[in-house]
Amino acid sequence: MKTNVLKEKSYAFALRIIKLYQYLATEHKEFVLSKQVLRSGTSIGANIEEAFQGQSKSDFVHKLSIANKEAFETHYWLRLLRDSSILTRKQAESLLDECDELQRMLIAAIKTSKSKR
Repeated sequence: MKTNVLKEKSYAFALRIIKLYQYLATEHKEFVLSKQVLRSGTSIGANIEEAFQGQSKSDFVHKLSIANKEAFETHYWLRLLRDSSILTRKQAESLLDECDELQRMLIAAIKTSKSKR
């Protein structure tokens, strides 16, 4: 079976987000922002998985667009966690970099899919 880099990276990112949630809930007793980042950060991969089961090209693009919106939302929550000093700059930066990479990949996939219509 052929591997899909976007699926793999979004899954690995979701695992990191789950671990971040566990850390924030356990170590910082932070439950509001941590649940927000958990929801949006794991939703990226879920929507990518759904996209690959799309019924049409437009359904595929639509699901990838939702995944992209979730990636932007996740980026927002990660910046808030960093800038409120709940996470250190170092803790946040690799997650932010990974989120940026997913955003770039999603935008490229959306553009490519739209141009093939």
